[in-house]
Amino acid sequence: MTQVIKKKIFKKYPSYRLLATPAGFTLLEVMAAISIMAIALVSVYKMHTQTIVMANTARFYTTAPFLAQSKISEIESKSDDELSDGSGDFGDKFPQYNYNISINDVESELPGNTTNDLKKIDITISYNTDEFIYRLRTYRFVQE
Repeated sequence: MTQVIKKKIFKKYPSYRLLATPAGFTLLEVMAAISIMAIALVSVYKMHTQTIVMANTARFYTTAPFLAQSKISEIESKSDDELSDGSGDFGDKFPQYNYNISINDVESELPGNTTNDLKKIDITISYNTDEFIYRLRTYRFVQE
């Protein structure tokens, strides 16, 4: 019975046949697909951002100890009279890396002259205006 009615309708209104066939997606299906894609892409972009931050952190914490060691080598090559505080950068080879060297006397409550000949050397390596900071402390025996 319904087949007969459909044939009559399609015969009388041929353009209705195009509307009656299920071709394409409904608006609800399209909106659901777009929302699923949006949720997936947001999580992928968030993971990508975290990966970039972790890579920058790892690069700093592998580079900074080597730069600090190079500054310690420079200090060790100087004589006792040339020891002094200082700060600066590492030039074009390591842009945005800065250092600060602080040399102080060691203070101790131990009796005697045990610490009179020791100098405390603090080296601070910073990256990108103190975004990352690496500190290293060492001591040097200085005969006066």
